[in-house]
Amino acid sequence: MLDLKFIRENPDAVAKGLSAKGVKADLQKLLSLDAERRALLKEAEDLKAKRNAANDQIAALKKQGKPADSVISEMKVSSQKIADLDAKVGELSQEIDKILVFIPNMPLPEVPVSKGTEGNKVVRTWGEPRKALPKAKDHLELASKLGILSMEKGSKITGAGFPVYFGAGAKLERALINFMLDLHLKKHGYTEVWAPAIVNRASMRGTGQIPKMEEDMYALAAGEGEEKGSYFLIPTAEVPVTNLLRDETIEEKDLPVKYTGYTPCFRKEAGSYGKDTRGLSRVHQFDKVEMVKFVKPETSAEELESLVKDAEDVLQALELPYRVVLLGSGDMSFAAAKCYDLEAWAPVTQKWFEVSSCSLFTDFQARRMNIRYRNAKTKKPEFVHTLNGSGLALARIVLCLLENFQTPDGNIVFPKALQPYLA
Repeated sequence: MLDLKFIRENPDAVAKGLSAKGVKADLQKLLSLDAERRALLKEAEDLKAKRNAANDQIAALKKQGKPADSVISEMKVSSQKIADLDAKVGELSQEIDKILVFIPNMPLPEVPVSKGTEGNKVVRTWGEPRKALPKAKDHLELASKLGILSMEKGSKITGAGFPVYFGAGAKLERALINFMLDLHLKKHGYTEVWAPAIVNRASMRGTGQIPKMEEDMYALAAGEGEEKGSYFLIPTAEVPVTNLLRDETIEEKDLPVKYTGYTPCFRKEAGSYGKDTRGLSRVHQFDKVEMVKFVKPETSAEELESLVKDAEDVLQALELPYRVVLLGSGDMSFAAAKCYDLEAWAPVTQKWFEVSSCSLFTDFQARRMNIRYRNAKTKKPEFVHTLNGSGLALARIVLCLLENFQTPDGNIVFPKALQPYLA
């Protein structure tokens, strides 16, 4: 969430940021409501000061044995006015929040301005994209032939977009999860977290998934009398892991805090009409290892670059050719200020598939969740900066592994780094 003071003092910059992200918001109404609320707060504060003075006056009169009826009567009138003003301030605060919660994070200056994907910029590549073998099968054909994946079984028991892995396919999922977690724990210094796959509404709001993207989420009603949308299946481990520190203050010496964890992820992909949905390219449930960081504001830019490198280490160990893409403003998420996508190459499908998205949120999420750190010099609490990145998303990694490492006889020889986990 943006600081309302920042919006008040920089309306043109915020309007520019909204345009860059392709979001419409009534800033004029927001600022008008803010001005009205501040005026009422000032009026209420003045009346409260007078009420306090009246209390002192009443006490003095009673001590002197003098009548205080007129002062008491006047104080009662002031108290009622204060109550009315406080109620009005509460109403205005709700109206302000309804607008503020739909205002996205502002893109950082170095982010290309674009309406959509046309502003995305490839900043580096790794590995040489392989050419498909003669008569090579795409991931779905190969996996079906080997009996390790079925989209039909998942469709039967749940619906379209829910894969079922069998035998070596199920073992591959488990191997990838353990391999990625080990890399982040032993090499990158993260602490492992095993988090719930169901979160409450406050958690989803805190990381910025709702209300803006609620149609893409699986909403639940957990108990009798609860409305649908009280709880959600998580779209990513970012939600529960980042919310672990909600309403907490961290000591500066303990930063950065670095968590990694595996969770299943659930997304409706309501906006994916017309996009490639074959096989594992776009599914509604997938496994993912996530990385989350809480850092000091002055280090967040370099922490983002480090986060990207951590995700790249996974791809390099898996020997998958990839490219790092700086997203333009119109292709970034609601909460991100800067984002890199990592895209792995699939030689049979002849496409680059996003397998990681690494984002810096500045203090946007921290404000929504009230996550602070205590500045060691000033002793005052300040908002942290949050970051997260996929390390990595498994469905498309499986897709790319199958297409990159199939042999002429239709089998798969997986990269050396992964083989101990498949033994």
